Amino acid sequence: MKIDNNLLKKLEILSALEISEEKREGVIAQLSEIVEFVENLNELDLDSEEATFTTVAGGTPMRDDIPNVDASVRDIILKHAPQSENGFFVVPKIIE
Repeated sequence: MKIDNNLLKKLEILSALEISEEKREGVIAQLSEIVEFVENLNELDLDSEEATFTTVAGGTPMRDDIPNVDASVRDIILKHAPQSENGFFVVPKIIE
């Protein structure tokens, strides 16, 4: 794939970005390098490789889900709230 000025203009529209004229050549060069690298990946023979979703043998290690019962952090945060009640923020009702 060749990155040129027309493609860069399309990418600017899609990304809602505007690239200044003095930076256009540099951006085109950088995008061309990225595309060239990705195209090199297409040359890899991965037919003998098994698709995996994790690199950890046996899946993701799990830990016990133990709640933090130290209320000091909560109390510090709620101390700065305009209004709180029973350990929660009190906010105005917005839905009727």
